[in-house]
Amino acid sequence: MAIADKLVLKRQRHLKWRWLDKVELVLMILCGLLCFGFSLSVTADIVTRTIGHPWLWLQEVTSTLFIYAIFIGAAAATRRNDHLYLTAIAESLRGTPRLVIEVVLRLVVLGVAACLIWYGYVNYLRGFGSFRLPSGTPIASLYAIIPLTGMLIALFAIEQLVNGIANGFDHVEREDTAEEIAEGFGSPLDGGRP
Repeated sequence: MAIADKLVLKRQRHLKWRWLDKVELVLMILCGLLCFGFSLSVTADIVTRTIGHPWLWLQEVTSTLFIYAIFIGAAAATRRNDHLYLTAIAESLRGTPRLVIEVVLRLVVLGVAACLIWYGYVNYLRGFGSFRLPSGTPIASLYAIIPLTGMLIALFAIEQLVNGIANGFDHVEREDTAEEIAEGFGSPLDGGRP
């Protein structure tokens, strides 16, 4: 396959799902902000305890930021295909064996997403019976992110299944040239230009 054909194939893979690039960007920014907030709250917790005037509510903030960063990061990693699964095996195969392995992997991810949605929602509902101290906030505030993450992971896995079955799962690994980025090709940060 010529390089031009590979570039066209890469562009066609994302035509239908281009709006998810913006969702991914928002998730990545949110994850970065949550990690920064987590680091800041841990630092503030250490400083306030060291000077003898601890802010007890910082532990709640820290745990909330940490949990939300983990689950939002998992959703972003699924979209970016950076999460931990058996990519080495799939990438070493070609043709029908690769298609089968890739489909099975995406179905496993969909199964995990279904568990996150179902059990996350069950825990969310049960969380209204327990409260966090010292604020008295229902613990459901921590569990709210779990079913939402499951929905995003399911959406991203379905996107990968549809695109992979329609166009193949082979990934073209290359660097975008300055001209392509200037034209708006290949970068999710280009403002949505085709």
